[in-house]
Amino acid sequence: MSQPSIQIERGRWSDIALYALCGFTAVTLIGYATFGVNPELIAKVPGAASVYSQAFRFFALGNIWLAFLVFAVILTRRVGRQWLPSFLLLYSISLLSELSGTITGLPFGEYRYSEALDPMWFGHVPVVIPLSWFFMAVTSYGLARSVLGERNTRVFRVLIASALLVSWDLSLDPAMSFATHYWMWGSVGAYYGMPWLNLFGWYVTGLALMSALALVDADRWIAWLSIRRLWIFYLANLALPLAMNALAGLWGAVISSIVAICGVLIVARRLAVASALEEVRRLHSGPPIRAA
Repeated sequence: MSQPSIQIERGRWSDIALYALCGFTAVTLIGYATFGVNPELIAKVPGAASVYSQAFRFFALGNIWLAFLVFAVILTRRVGRQWLPSFLLLYSISLLSELSGTITGLPFGEYRYSEALDPMWFGHVPVVIPLSWFFMAVTSYGLARSVLGERNTRVFRVLIASALLVSWDLSLDPAMSFATHYWMWGSVGAYYGMPWLNLFGWYVTGLALMSALALVDADRWIAWLSIRRLWIFYLANLALPLAMNALAGLWGAVISSIVAICGVLIVARRLAVASALEEVRRLHSGPPIRAA
């Protein structure tokens, strides 16, 4: 098989995996739109209560596991096993951050996860949660890298990528802890029950994850990833909480997340333009002219 044929075959499998994720997300939303926002239907349909309780667990875990498997397919088909050390590192960092949060309340505030997300590490953190930190952190880093361009430093990539990660949480948290109850806060916060400290915790954890990617030089394989597929993957994971919030009438969460993402991208583009202009000025300035 020729090299172009191999690349097409790899791309086809990655696209199929993405279609599967989008399809599963659509089914999840249909179920939520039918029973999640209309709980009175559960009482009217015989056996619906039992089915919905199982579906509540199945689709939550299923979305994360499937997203991780899809992302693993995309990474493996493109860069082989180069991503595995970064996966182990980011999984460990996010697990430690979540353990700190669920045990001490720092850096996110006091919260606990529902048993619907079992199994859990040490009875506190669901096994699947660090998986989502990994695939969304790498996706955010790759997108930040693309929007900023090659000229900007890794510091800007870390800052922008962390902001993209927080923008996702602006829709994720209301959907998963207010519209539903996959995790519960220790005290009622101002943003759909979420304390503002959680955003700080997300950004700090994001900084740690993105810095780890930069320090282990993950750029060398992230550079090979398809930006189109990264955008599709990011938006597919964003679509679920956005749609759930819209169905639940939490329009503030929908608008906040969209505005935050657009704001981050605008800032990133301006940084990219400023860097490009600086490069042009440097190239055209030439050496200083010495007086005769």
